[in-house]
Amino acid sequence: MAKYLVIVESPAKVKTIKKFLGANYEVSASNGHVRDMPKSQLGFDAANDYEPKYITIRGKGDILAKLRKEVKKAEKIYLATDPDREGEAISWHLLKALKLEDKKVYRITFNEITKAAVKESLKNAREIDMDLVDAQQARRMLDRMVGYRISPLLWAKVKRGLSAGRVQSVALRIICDREEEINAFIPEEYWTFGALFAIRGEKNLLRAKYYGTPKNKLAIKSEQELKTIKEELEGASYHIADIKKGERIKKAPLPFITSTLQQEASKVLNFSTQKTMRLAQQLYEGVDVKGHGTVGVITYLRTDSTRVSAEAEQTAAEYIASAYGSDYAAGTGAEKKNSKKIQDAHEAIRPTEIQMTPAELKDSLSRDQLRLYQLIWRRFVASRMNPARYETVSVLIDADCLKPITSAGTNAPLDQEDRTHRFTVSASKVVFDGFMSVYSDEDEKEENGIIGKTISLSTSLAFKEFEQRQHFTQPPPHYTEASLVKSLEELGIGRPSTYAPTITTIMARRYVIKENKSLYITELGEVVNRIMRDAFPTIVDVNFTANLEALLDGVEEGSVNWKTVVSNFYPDLDEAVNIAEKELAEVEIADEVSEEICEVCGRNMVIKYGPHGKFLACPGFPECRNTKPYLEKIGVACPKCGKDIVVRKTKKGRRYYGCIDNPDCDFMVWQKPSGEKCPACGSVLLEKGNKLVCADENCGHIQVKQNTTN
Repeated sequence: MAKYLVIVESPAKVKTIKKFLGANYEVSASNGHVRDMPKSQLGFDAANDYEPKYITIRGKGDILAKLRKEVKKAEKIYLATDPDREGEAISWHLLKALKLEDKKVYRITFNEITKAAVKESLKNAREIDMDLVDAQQARRMLDRMVGYRISPLLWAKVKRGLSAGRVQSVALRIICDREEEINAFIPEEYWTFGALFAIRGEKNLLRAKYYGTPKNKLAIKSEQELKTIKEELEGASYHIADIKKGERIKKAPLPFITSTLQQEASKVLNFSTQKTMRLAQQLYEGVDVKGHGTVGVITYLRTDSTRVSAEAEQTAAEYIASAYGSDYAAGTGAEKKNSKKIQDAHEAIRPTEIQMTPAELKDSLSRDQLRLYQLIWRRFVASRMNPARYETVSVLIDADCLKPITSAGTNAPLDQEDRTHRFTVSASKVVFDGFMSVYSDEDEKEENGIIGKTISLSTSLAFKEFEQRQHFTQPPPHYTEASLVKSLEELGIGRPSTYAPTITTIMARRYVIKENKSLYITELGEVVNRIMRDAFPTIVDVNFTANLEALLDGVEEGSVNWKTVVSNFYPDLDEAVNIAEKELAEVEIADEVSEEICEVCGRNMVIKYGPHGKFLACPGFPECRNTKPYLEKIGVACPKCGKDIVVRKTKKGRRYYGCIDNPDCDFMVWQKPSGEKCPACGSVLLEKGNKLVCADENCGHIQVKQNTTN
């Protein structure tokens, strides 16, 4: 009979861990949380020092009954839930739900599910860390305060089924702010300019970029500026003014943490954050590996620490020296410097056994599991390797003009002695690939390939031709899941475990849609964000949320009392909700009556809001249930057929402007047409902030919008 009971969270871990322990151990799973605050109420008593109320989660009664039977048989109970705040809280809830106060109860954690790690955890059993539990309780209560108090307002104001959240609403605001920035962006013209030279004895031409003058770097902002420079270069003689040779070092990347894994998996594998975390969970909990049985192949996946254990460092160094050569093996790897509290009990995300290569696991993992494991394995191996070294060459080419130049950004000529325009050539060549032998960036390219050629100050250059190209500055890009995670991390919003569920929620609520990796705000998202920003500015303030995260980290460290945090937060929220309830109730929005007539009963149809935006419905509901799509006219005629332009949406909810006669007329643009024509090319002008921009990108015409108001 088993004397010891080990309780884990996931049933997937049971099989893995059981084989590491002897017959004296029974391993059972709690299937995650067993207690929570009731769904039907806030779940805490503000008048009684914010004491939370916990009840057994529906459906967990049978699991707890089974665990109680096993507890009675066991001499010792080991709570082996995940090694983070939430895992600590689950252990504490198990302690309370199973009434283990009088039992021999121990908390054990392991960063990887391997035999050595599990055995070692039993030797280092400890008590439950109440600072971690309190930090989790505080987070849970703050999230519930925001969700349970504000969500009903959104139901009343917009529609049922919407939600607000402490982190979710800030993420939504960040995306909305970026959308506003993009819409207000005015492109500016600029030109790239260069020259091609022939070198005696060399087949390939040398491509040089325009720099400016020896005194000033010049940006070419118009075709007229470019024309002036080219006129000044007529008849110029070219010579090499300087050659600098050197070496550049490219450091190895840090091993993955949760956020960087999500970003890289999105960039390289096109995985969503949710998919990345699901696959990583499977790799952590255990897969059936031929010759090894069921074993966890990566370390814990929710971490913001780049620390690596001394044992893993040593094993990696030995493997790299053996597989790649001693020149590739680095010493102790660098760790990310972070002023914020990090979960340093954790390590970075790495393979549990570096010798277990992706090739060896090819037949044991699914295709997507293998691709993610390969990414993690390569990143970790690369992080323990020496930097790559480049040999670099920088060449300055001066053009001696026949007359003084006047194009250096001033109205007056330069010094009469200054008759020089400057071009530059830069090139690099890998002399030692280091970590790049395992993990390279596809964007890393050698330029010009002039290294190794005989170039000196006396080398003769034969001018062949100029190269020029017009460009327009681009607005900041729409957020992707990867770049949003990066921003949330940099701003201190949320923590590793919150990124994926936050993004999943705002997409599930249809506040945001994803097209070709980019995240676009929907009309519903704009409405919710506007309400949050107007009625609850503190909740969606980035700095306030980041400071709150710092306070919660203080709870985890034991320097801040968790009830102080929640008691300082709730009264202000309660007051804001009470004010919003009164003000929002006064701004009751009646259904807007349209000009469309219901074909069934003859009434004027009204505009309604649904999950996918506006639609037309008969006001005679429920007697008349007629509905039809709503097409909002903007008062501008289609430039192709003369009919009305209306606001439309893609299948995923992104707004655009198209002809009402679609599909017979295919006119469409993403920005709102102004109704004015471009004086340069005759195309339609689009509204961007207080400017009108030509829809034809090749034209580039911009003009100030008339009669604008601030």
